[in-house]
Amino acid sequence: MSEPGHTGHRDEPADRYRGGPPPAHDHPADRYRSEPAPAPDHPVAGADPGSGGFSESPWRRLPGRMLLVAPGTALLRLAPALVVLVLFGAGSGHRAQVWIAGAAVVLAVAAGVVRWRTTRYRITDERVELHSGLLNRQRRSVPRDRIRTVDLTTPLLHRMVGVSVVKVGSGQGGRDSGLDLDAVTTDEAERLRRELLARPGPAHGRAGADNGTPENETAENGTDGDARVPVGPSDPAEPGGERLDRIDWSSLRYAPLTVSSLAAIGALAGAGWNLLNETGLDPRSLPGADAVAGELSAAPVWATVLVAVGLLLLVMVAGSIVLFVERWWDYRLSREPDGTLRVRRGLLTKRSLSVSEQRLRGVTVSEPLLVRALGGGAQAGALTVGLAGEDKDSGGGALGPPVRRAHAHAVAATAARATGPVTDGPLRAHPARARTRRLVRAVGPALVPAAVLGVLAWFDAAVWPVVVGVALVMLAVPLALDRYRALGHRLDERYLVARHGSLLRTTTALRRDGVIGWRVRQSLFQRRAGVLTLEATTAAGGGAVQVLDLNPADAVALMAAVTPDAVAPFRA
Repeated sequence: MSEPGHTGHRDEPADRYRGGPPPAHDHPADRYRSEPAPAPDHPVAGADPGSGGFSESPWRRLPGRMLLVAPGTALLRLAPALVVLVLFGAGSGHRAQVWIAGAAVVLAVAAGVVRWRTTRYRITDERVELHSGLLNRQRRSVPRDRIRTVDLTTPLLHRMVGVSVVKVGSGQGGRDSGLDLDAVTTDEAERLRRELLARPGPAHGRAGADNGTPENETAENGTDGDARVPVGPSDPAEPGGERLDRIDWSSLRYAPLTVSSLAAIGALAGAGWNLLNETGLDPRSLPGADAVAGELSAAPVWATVLVAVGLLLLVMVAGSIVLFVERWWDYRLSREPDGTLRVRRGLLTKRSLSVSEQRLRGVTVSEPLLVRALGGGAQAGALTVGLAGEDKDSGGGALGPPVRRAHAHAVAATAARATGPVTDGPLRAHPARARTRRLVRAVGPALVPAAVLGVLAWFDAAVWPVVVGVALVMLAVPLALDRYRALGHRLDERYLVARHGSLLRTTTALRRDGVIGWRVRQSLFQRRAGVLTLEATTAAGGGAVQVLDLNPADAVALMAAVTPDAVAPFRA
């Protein structure tokens, strides 16, 4: 911790954060010391007949349907190149290109057969094992007590033959943190999802203790009085499950306002342009293209620019809506009987993300600038052990699409089993010195291009550079003030809540028993301003929750209220 002398001379500020008794632990590390899971005293459902559970399960091969899926997937990825080779090879009389395309098809089929023959897996009481490869053999094994997430992904081709991809994540980060079963039958995938997320013993007993959740706390977090999104008492697709949220197509208005959708449209447009270049097609050769080009060339410049911008916006809006529909079609958020949170979505590619409730350490609500300013929307997410470093295609920790701000806060509270607002409500403001820092950090960089534009205007005798430079400075001021208004934190009986950001405003509610340590950072400019950045480290999400530009005395009081034993030596 940096500059302990700034924060260790007062005891009184700690009283302001005592909203309830801190978690009863002898040491913060004790809550995360896991014990070996007891062996089940009954056969595991779905095991081979006559066996004592998964421990005696034999090695299994992927279903024979993979002989269609693996080559088909490879050929779909190579389809643009194969089309170019066949068309140009047949048209120009170069048979070599046609032979190359045929050889690629044969290799794809052969690779699929080899993969099917060399891949096998099995699931025991202790671990999941996967062996694959012929020349480059891989042996992967994930202990069952380290499994954090189980994702089911079903692309369109997989759906056509009735198989799914099972992604088992251990939350360690990196490509080798888990394993993928690509693919097993849909019924087998659903059975594996339930079995791998199951925990021995009562749902809120031993499992909670093993993963850092006090047993007496689970009783507080029961369903009595929980804040729920009123969308339905049960999930018909999951007997006994509780449906927490479902798709509301009024959220389509947020589709063009998300940066991810705009970036995806740009990527698709770039891929299409490259395909046109590869095939040698000229858009100007299309019927009517010359007439349109003549009209635009005869029109004023401002009209041409206006038409181009309008067409671009139209394409981006239409494309973002299509992507939104494909991504969130048939979206459902449910809580299953064992407490597992499950997110299901997708039109062409069906996706299912399941996270054990015992791994939930908090919730987040993110508000991108355009979504917040133009649509009043936000997006709820889960702060879960095991989601950091997982496949981004699974949606990360998103609990749903962008929705109305109040609805997003309600979804976050429902996922956390909270009796009241968690990410919503008043926050403690940060000192005025934080506002000064944001003004300096926003206006200072804006002055550099403004000065360059001023020099350009001096030599070129033009007015527009001056207008642009002044506009940059004027935009920096409200941006800085908005960043300061976003700053805030709160500590209640169960959660540490922190909010920051303007372009992407994020409110994070981290459970007090999810804090495993603290990190204090203080730059040279922060030291001169008398503020610091406090980070509550956790095993979930990005690894830390930041409280920016905090008064040192408040930082010490905050740490002492959450983890008094860990901070006591520094305060002395």
